[in-house]
Amino acid sequence: MATSTAPTEAGAIADREPTASEIRLVVGASSAGTIFEWYDFFIYGTLAYILKDAFYQVDDPTLGLLLVWSTFAVGFAFRPIGAILFGFLGDRLGRKYTFLVTVTLMGIATAGVGFIPTVTYLEATYGPAYVAIAPLIVILLRILQGLALGGEYGGAAIYVAEHAPPDKRGYYTSFIQASVVGGFVLSIIVVLSCRAIIPEDDFNDWGWRVPFLLSILLLAISLWMRFKLSESPVFKAMKEAGETSGNPFIESFTYPGNPKRIFVALFGVAGVLTTIWYTAFFSSLSFLKGDMRLNELTVEIILLIAGGLSMGFYILVGKWSDRVGRKKPIIIGALATLALLFPIFWTMGSLANPGLAEAAERNPVVVTGQECVTDPFAELFDREQTDCGKILGSLTSSGVAYDVEEGQELGVTVGSVPVAIGETWLDDGAARTEGLQAALEQSGFDFARQVPPLINIVGIIAMLMALGMLSALTYGSVAALLSEMFPAKIRYSSMSIPYHIGAGYLGGFLPLISGIIVASTGNVYSGLWYTWGIVAFGVVVAWWGLSGGPPKDFEDNAQA
Repeated sequence: MATSTAPTEAGAIADREPTASEIRLVVGASSAGTIFEWYDFFIYGTLAYILKDAFYQVDDPTLGLLLVWSTFAVGFAFRPIGAILFGFLGDRLGRKYTFLVTVTLMGIATAGVGFIPTVTYLEATYGPAYVAIAPLIVILLRILQGLALGGEYGGAAIYVAEHAPPDKRGYYTSFIQASVVGGFVLSIIVVLSCRAIIPEDDFNDWGWRVPFLLSILLLAISLWMRFKLSESPVFKAMKEAGETSGNPFIESFTYPGNPKRIFVALFGVAGVLTTIWYTAFFSSLSFLKGDMRLNELTVEIILLIAGGLSMGFYILVGKWSDRVGRKKPIIIGALATLALLFPIFWTMGSLANPGLAEAAERNPVVVTGQECVTDPFAELFDREQTDCGKILGSLTSSGVAYDVEEGQELGVTVGSVPVAIGETWLDDGAARTEGLQAALEQSGFDFARQVPPLINIVGIIAMLMALGMLSALTYGSVAALLSEMFPAKIRYSSMSIPYHIGAGYLGGFLPLISGIIVASTGNVYSGLWYTWGIVAFGVVVAWWGLSGGPPKDFEDNAQA
């Protein structure tokens, strides 16, 4: 069924196609703003191992990291609300001014994190009752960041898509996708620069605030660039014709064919791309720093190189999609992920810390006891953790795989050698971890921070780039695809809502859910099953719901 928006869109684009210089300005300003805004969002995850001690006062290091990822997930949880709010404004008031608001909100909220007092300062100055203030402020600022990000992506993607000629829409919008990786890369560059200038103890004490405060400068640059932009030609023509939506949110679910499009966009597109993306960059970050115990500086340099090189993949895939269509790269990337995800991480683990895997194979760790399961959140909710659960938690935080056997008495064996459980182990988490690691070191386990040989580092970078390619296949053409799926009058809302539900809940909770799975099973690779399951369901939905063949123009998709 044809819609009234189709002639308006076609007429607006045909009336005067943007010049090459205008396109460069549109792509450059939108991409730069997206880099800065995602930098603001990702800097929190990049510094997770420092923030867990700055804002949370817990005995269990695994719980501390889970709390950081929980707060990280809070921002994602509010992204769909931001998508509804700013999607409404974008479809009613325009694309340009809406994402000016979102980038401002993000910059202010990120800078605010740099001013939050630590739990150590609060306890020393005001007493133990005030330590909860720090995490509460963090949660509030993460909510504001989530709201802002919920409006940013849709605005930037649509703005570029509505300026781009149809035969280059995948190519031009792919710079937005690459900019998301660019935000992650920029966060690492800033952290590395700060580490180079600020001594390590000072950086862990107060220097971590500098990357957050830097967002004030990035905000100023982003606003300067975006103020130079004009409104989208599609939106201007639509507004002049009086065809803007009265209520974009309601119409997104009542417009003919849109409920199916939203379902496909949520599970077949956003769910697939976002779980692969966060696995590629955040799960690998946590895996290498935590489970594989690599030197933190080494990990950051590895991710910087791999992430920087991977940015080009997104642009290549976007350009490729202009010839073969948007569906084909997504299906190929999703199927390849199902086949390669575990082998890539197995290979990365063997390269990162081969001694740990070899020691575990030569001297397997076996824990016996009653009710031998661990509760990662026991300390937080004042629940009683079993003695066996405490041992399992310490092994997990040490990155040690183990087997569990039911038994009447608590015991730990390494190989066939029993470990003497110290008197303070069951009451003191630090003593328990130190004691277990000391016993394991006698059997060949090495818990020092590792710097692998250069050839191994090259191999890890190659594995991360393979993950980057999988991400690019499922993400590089998505801005063009989602823009083309929905009619102009409700485009901002209709694409933002499923995208941010998928990215916010399926992807944003990935580090937390994967961390809980690993903490509960003791298997450092078990968290990957979450990604595998979401992608497996998503590829079925994408195969069924996405149109194949060459890309369609806006008005053709409005009739689909």
